[in-house]
Amino acid sequence: MSSIIPVKEFAERRRKLMERMAPDSIAIIPAAPERVRNRDVLHPFRQDSDFQYLTGFGEPEAVLALIPGREHGESVLFCKEKNPEKELWDGFLVGPEGAIERYGLDDAFPISDIDDILPGMIEGRSRVYYPLGKDQGFDTRVMDWVKVIRSKVRSGAHPPGEFVSLEHFLHDLRLYKSANEIKAMARAGEISAEAHCRAMKRAKKGGNEYNLEAELIYTFMDHGAPSTAYPSIVGSGANGCILHYIENTAPLKEGDLVLIDAGCEVECYASDITRTFPVSGTFSPEQRAIYEVVLASQYAAIEAVRPGNHWDHPHQAALKVLTGGLIELGLLPGTVEDAIANEAFKPFFMHRTGHWLGLDVHDVGDYKVGDAWRQLEPGMALTVEPGLYISPSNASVDEKWRGIGIRIEDDVVVTKEGCRVLTNGVPKTIEEIEALMAE
Repeated sequence: MSSIIPVKEFAERRRKLMERMAPDSIAIIPAAPERVRNRDVLHPFRQDSDFQYLTGFGEPEAVLALIPGREHGESVLFCKEKNPEKELWDGFLVGPEGAIERYGLDDAFPISDIDDILPGMIEGRSRVYYPLGKDQGFDTRVMDWVKVIRSKVRSGAHPPGEFVSLEHFLHDLRLYKSANEIKAMARAGEISAEAHCRAMKRAKKGGNEYNLEAELIYTFMDHGAPSTAYPSIVGSGANGCILHYIENTAPLKEGDLVLIDAGCEVECYASDITRTFPVSGTFSPEQRAIYEVVLASQYAAIEAVRPGNHWDHPHQAALKVLTGGLIELGLLPGTVEDAIANEAFKPFFMHRTGHWLGLDVHDVGDYKVGDAWRQLEPGMALTVEPGLYISPSNASVDEKWRGIGIRIEDDVVVTKEGCRVLTNGVPKTIEEIEALMAE
């Protein structure tokens, strides 16, 4: 399968990062480590998002060094060597030569030689950029390399004098998605939308929450997306009121709603969709009333995703509709203004309306610049996910409302004119959902 993100785009990302670095500096970015699941079994490997963004290289035990102005090439990769015997057991390895050929890197060396080679590359550089504090083991390795240089000061070696966190520069680059990144996210959204549709149709057969999760995973893998972007939430009945419920074991009961929050990854780019629907295929009057409030709030929030608005505009738009709906249904007293000012909505709506989306499902990027909310600009990608959750133990409301949890979430990219919804492939109006489930 051909890659959506071309090799030249990874090279351009490295170039842009180096433009932001000091001229006599070096950036050191490690790949994700392999993690033990139990005994000699490993968790499925998923590349570190920063490393993936800069290389597209999918193997562990690798380190990228970016060295502006280096005569023999500015982008250097250390990775595993080709090893036919090891590959027989664990699969294909690219190797240093293959890394240059396949990934457009300037130079590459065996990872086994990094302790001999990298200190010489650091020597003479006044500033080292790396992910400070992210991995204690890697922090120690960086300091060990610097100690090697310091041990040679009397011979004229120059150790670096400054260590700077890499994230500020790199994560600002990641915040703005290219056309190819949006294409990958849209593909993830298409697959995830189909998975949600399959789960809706399956629900009427009864069974358990995990039967619906199985439909999700099957659809992801059937379309070449073997990884979920995060653990899938399949919460039926009162479980839909638990924001991060992932047990997914309860039985599906007639008359209950099911809240599914699930998405797959395509080339490590995430989708994130939530839909809420009735097991029976038909909303009850109370479910319908709450659902219509949440849907109206989502429409209002999506309308507020446009250049010139700031990050908090969609949240405030959703909050106004949600609070007004709660008052109209008799679930909150007073006025919208007072209920928002006093945060009387908090027992029903306790989270933000969205988050950045990209290589991480809760993607990198500052939400504020200084003390001000960040302005929305073309290329930024985010979720829009208002919800209402009426706890089974909420004694302040009539019993008929209790245990109803509803969230509706879509993935949105800011455009020059407004925004583009990437996840329209799964229905979200009551009429569309009931029609799909009746098929």
